[in-house]
This record gives sequence, C-alpha cells and structure tokens, in this order.
Amino acid sequence: MLRLIAKSLCLRCQCATAIPLHLRPCSTLSSAENQQTVEALYDLSVDIQKVRQLKGWVLHACPAYTNEVADLLKEMGASGFTVARILASHPEAVLCHPEQMRAQRELWMSVCPKQKELVGIIENFPSSFFTSLSHHVNQRNNIAYFQSLNLNNRIITKLMASAPQSFGRPVEQNELMVCTLQKAYQDLGGEEANMKIWLQKLLSQNPFVLLKRPEVLRQNLLFLRDKGFSPAELLRLLSKLRGFVTELNPDCMSRTLAYSQDTMGCSEEELRGIILNCPAVLYYPDVILAERFEGLLSAGISMSQIKETPTVLELTTQIVNYRIQRLRVYGYDIRTGSLQVLNGTKKDFEMSNGKLMLRRERPIFNPVAPLKVDD
Repeated sequence: MLRLIAKSLCLRCQCATAIPLHLRPCSTLSSAENQQTVEALYDLSVDIQKVRQLKGWVLHACPAYTNEVADLLKEMGASGFTVARILASHPEAVLCHPEQMRAQRELWMSVCPKQKELVGIIENFPSSFFTSLSHHVNQRNNIAYFQSLNLNNRIITKLMASAPQSFGRPVEQNELMVCTLQKAYQDLGGEEANMKIWLQKLLSQNPFVLLKRPEVLRQNLLFLRDKGFSPAELLRLLSKLRGFVTELNPDCMSRTLAYSQDTMGCSEEELRGIILNCPAVLYYPDVILAERFEGLLSAGISMSQIKETPTVLELTTQIVNYRIQRLRVYGYDIRTGSLQVLNGTKKDFEMSNGKLMLRRERPIFNPVAPLKVDD
C-alpha cells in the first residue's frame, strides 16, 4: 500500500515539474487521465503508449484542444498520418488554444506562405510552432527586424524553426549580436557589397550564433589576432567556422594550439596555415585530437601526410579505419598515396571510391596497339 501511495505521489510530482511554465496559468493537472484527450488521440491514431512514456503529464492536463488542433493542421494540408506523427512527438500541442494556433499560423505564413512547406516545418520542429502567445510580439518584431536586413524569407524561416529561442526574446538582443557580426566583418576587411550574403550564409549554417554573447566573439577574435592571424585570415576563419568561434574561449584554444604544435612539430606560421585549412584543429579539445592523431598514425599514416591534409582530423577514427579498408580492396595504399581520398562526406567518399573501382576494372588503352577490324 505504501509503495502504491509513493508511486502515485511520484507520478504527481513528475507531472507537476514536467509541465511547461507557459501552460500552467491556463492548464490544470488531474491525478486521472483526461479521457476526452485519450479518446481523441486514439481516434487520430496517435501512439498513446509513446505519449504516456515520454510526456504522460499531457494526458492529465485540462483543458485540451486535441480535435481543434488536428482540424487546423488538416486545414493547412496535413494528412491524418502527419497529424498523428506531430501529436505523438509533441503531444503538448493539444494544450495550444485554437486562437493561439491561428495567430501562429498567420505569423509563420508571413515568411513561409506555402502551407505545405509550413506543415513540413511543423512536423520537423513542432516545439518551434506551438509556442506561448506571450512570445508572439517578440516573434513579430524579430521577423520585421530580419526582413529589414533584406534576409531571404527562407533563411528567416530556418532561423525560426531551428533556433526559436532567438525569436522569443526581445529584438534588441538579436540586433546587438547582428551588429557585432557586421562590425567584425567590416573591421576584418569584408566588402560591404557582400556583407548581406555573408551574414545570411553564417546565420543559415549556425542559427545559434544569435544566442551567444557579443563579448565572446570580440574576445576570441582578439586572441586569434594576437596569435598572428591577419585580418583577412581572421575573416576567412570566421566564415569557415560558421560562427562557432563564439563557442570557443582563449583558454581552450591555447591548450589546443599548444598540443597541436607540439604533436605535429611545426612552427607557429605552419600551424596557422594548418588551422586555415582545417579549423577543426582550433575547436576540437586536445583529448579528441590525441585520439585522432593516434588512430591515423597507427594506420600507417605519417605526420607529414597529416600536415599536408589536416582535414582528415575532422573524421573519427572509426570512419578513417573503415575508409582505409574500403580503399585497400581496390589496391590503394594510403601510406603512399594522398589522404585527400579519405576526406569529405559519405557521398563524397563513395564517389572517390567509385572512381578508383572504375580505374581498376577499366583496361588500359594502348594507342599503338593494332585495332581488330572484321573483314
């Protein structure tokens, strides 16, 4: 009996702590499941066991608008299967008031007018769409701000979907970070005519850069400048790092640079060249770099080869060993050949591998050999 009481109390505590803050004023939790919600989800073919396991508190919340949310999604072109998937992965959507959801639909369609595309975004990023109405003003202001920068609506949509926190906060915070990025670009010699494209590309590759503190960016650029990087090289690094320079700090970079220079036995100038070719050397911790150096060297690859093609350090040891085995099948000796064939994505490697296979299977054409011609 005591165990049952304890289990019941734990369930209530889990429900109470799991419910998002913005839902508490308008939603209450009961010890029993809301049968209307359960039945509505069942009728929509939602995996209720999955909901119970991951976010069971939703089934205890009241009021819920399961059918209304499903109808609005279907109005936007979502199929029954898609609706079921959205509600299974993000069941708290049923606590979203229909008026709130209509306001969100109107807001999102200002940057993504095609409802079919919007449904796809909701399916992949449901938590970005089903947000608190209290964020609506900030979202609208941030959309207006990014549109004033002449950013493509597709980029703005991507930012809203993948980094919703940056749109739920006051626009002034995003303005500050964007101005810091623009100033860094200009101070490093970037051309004014290309700044919009540069900023658009950086934000699309790393939307979370908006959530970082401007001081971190300035501090890290100063550190790298003191390490001998020229303004042009810093701009190149900032672009290649895709804003991830804001996730570094001078202490970590100092340790990584010292370790890399000591391991590769290179000068500071050589190290800067290696980093420009492979920024991963800058942001990977020395523990990870040590593992990758060891893996490459144990595979018979020399340090001079690594220095010549440092981008192999971006690959895990498991991927490197797998690719070396694949290349060995076609007679390619990685110890004497270029490491460039190891690089790239899985698709890039398969293309290189295919070329090696064709080269092995295709007979060598001898231009002086007589042609066999039927009489």
